[in-house]
Amino acid sequence: MTDLEQVAKRLFWWKSPAEALADSNRFLAQVMTYGTIEDLAVVRRHFPDSALRDVLANPPAGVFDPRSWSYWHVRFGLQPPLELPKRRFPA
Repeated sequence: MTDLEQVAKRLFWWKSPAEALADSNRFLAQVMTYGTIEDLAVVRRHFPDSALRDVLANPPAGVFDPRSWSYWHVRFGLQPPLELPKRRFPA
């Protein structure tokens, strides 16, 4: 199992690593919110910073918490943070 698959297995316990890695935007958002510093080191070996920035530009709803959302915006000089993405339910 690759190091990236190990991160996926730990952070997506309800999916297989292959399923988790199939949606890189969701995978990266999960790592950016719940990952450890070690998880982030693995991700940064496989993905450029531009991929993490892309996640902030097109975030999946319901993943980021206020703390991680703010942190990553500050980290990439994107202050002030935009509003957290919200899930939308049909009326």
